[in-house]
Amino acid sequence: MGFQTPQHELPRLLDRIDAGEWQLPDFQRGYRWDVERVRSLILTVIRGYPLGAVMTLSTANADVNFKPKAFTGTPATAAETTPKELVLDGQQRLTSLYQAMHGDGVVEIIDPADESKISRARFFIDMSLVGDPDDIPDDAVFYTPHDGIIRTNFNRDIVKDLSTPDKQTEHGAFPVNYLLNDDGANWLFDYPDRAVSKEFLSRIATPAKAYKIPAISLDENTTKGAVTTVFEKVNTGGMPLDVFELLTATYAGDKAYQEQTGTDFKLRGDWELTQAVIDAHPVLKGLDKAKFLQAVTLLATHEGAGSTSARRDDILRLPLGDYVGAADRIRSSLKWVASFLRTQYIYTATDLPYPTQVVPLAVLHAVLGDEIGTHRAAAQIRRWFWCGVLGELYSSTTETRFARDVDQVVTWIRGGDSVVPKTVSDASFQQSRLFSIRTRNSAAYKGVYALLMAGQSKDWILDQTFTDTMYDNHNVDVHHVFPRKWCGDRRIEAETYNSILNKTPLAASTNRSIGGLAPSKYLSTIARSAGITEAEVDAIITGHEINPELLRTDAFGEFLRDRAERITARIEGAMGKSVTRDVDPDFYDSLPT
Repeated sequence: MGFQTPQHELPRLLDRIDAGEWQLPDFQRGYRWDVERVRSLILTVIRGYPLGAVMTLSTANADVNFKPKAFTGTPATAAETTPKELVLDGQQRLTSLYQAMHGDGVVEIIDPADESKISRARFFIDMSLVGDPDDIPDDAVFYTPHDGIIRTNFNRDIVKDLSTPDKQTEHGAFPVNYLLNDDGANWLFDYPDRAVSKEFLSRIATPAKAYKIPAISLDENTTKGAVTTVFEKVNTGGMPLDVFELLTATYAGDKAYQEQTGTDFKLRGDWELTQAVIDAHPVLKGLDKAKFLQAVTLLATHEGAGSTSARRDDILRLPLGDYVGAADRIRSSLKWVASFLRTQYIYTATDLPYPTQVVPLAVLHAVLGDEIGTHRAAAQIRRWFWCGVLGELYSSTTETRFARDVDQVVTWIRGGDSVVPKTVSDASFQQSRLFSIRTRNSAAYKGVYALLMAGQSKDWILDQTFTDTMYDNHNVDVHHVFPRKWCGDRRIEAETYNSILNKTPLAASTNRSIGGLAPSKYLSTIARSAGITEAEVDAIITGHEINPELLRTDAFGEFLRDRAERITARIEGAMGKSVTRDVDPDFYDSLPT
């Protein structure tokens, strides 16, 4: 990547914008400055202060074929022109200067309190306040509505009328849009106080015409990845640039697609199809544009000639034809992913241990198709999934793991038993981890929570298993088995009684029935509320991997010891491997029994 650092005289730069020689890449957001920011920018120019460099990219770059768009406020001919450079950083400043200092000087501004409200303003310089360019006060630049008339009393009374040159001269209000052109010289020539107009010309107008804006011009060797990195470094006040925005502009500028279809490919419109799938399946809510593009690229590269990848550079290089071919397949597979997660008792995005794991899951289904539902393959997919969750392997460096898992799981399922996926072989779990799993911040917490709902376990009072309907309708969550109050009264440490070992899924109404009572007390309440026998209560509680006898005797220490073993057995079943028993037996003996 190479670059130059030219300095552009302001009048010539605005002429280039007007002619369409300088345009914006399609990913740039719209113009969104308020009136005070524009006024401050004009003051910066007339004071001769630097306003910071802008950054441009040469359109001679064959790799970075972004679709261009003209600056807001430029004539229609600008959009019809092939630009020479695209502005990566500086859109808001350049648009403000162009609209305020070019043409009719009307600037489209937003209300900072409500950016959906757009109004129009014109800017003027109070000639009585600019005698000394080294001490130009802030109020030397002021604005009016677009017609130049300041009104009050609900627009019924006129405070100041600057709608014509004569009225502007009368009030000593120099139009900012005259500053860089011959209209300004004519306006000043007609100004009655020749001494003031001569001073204004020499100290304000002439220096403004010579005002220069520095630029960093990226050359034709700049890659898309470099554009992203550079943009994020310099454009700190604007929209963060991600691969989706870059591809939006790249695909919109795809000439082959345009010739074939007669239109631009709209990536945002295609994303709306994906968003509809996500909206229909709440568990997929965490899937954003970046993850979807990773899934599409994984599928396309896995089935292509090169290596499987989800790296940013490979996403940016993904041809539009490959994207179109893979996107619909991934969308279809996302529906299967939502169904698979339901079978694992994961119903919402909040309860999904790793949203990132949706990416390889969707790709695996897209590659394997119906084969993924066969008995052997389904068991392997479940094992791989739970090894990733309980081994807590999807928290970082996911791009590499994505690609490796897609390749290795497909090979594993299709008969390559000698190649066990690294996610499966690397996964491990220590029993002591059960004591440190306390909040939803942990993927393992969400995983154990889901495992406790599995196996057709039921709520303690409501005669329902934890299906998605039950989950939604009865506000199911994990709740304490030995209530916090009971534990607190016995000086049991919060880090012990808040662990997942002392929690189980229950409907909100059931948890309210339990309250702060000791288990030996609330079991009778459960029997009465549910209308069942004590033996039937015990059978339901056993389904939660709890020995009911230990609840009936309030044996907290023995309950934890026993439940640790029971949950460990479920974890071993899910991961298909042994769990390390590393808890000191004396720990349980120190707790109330």
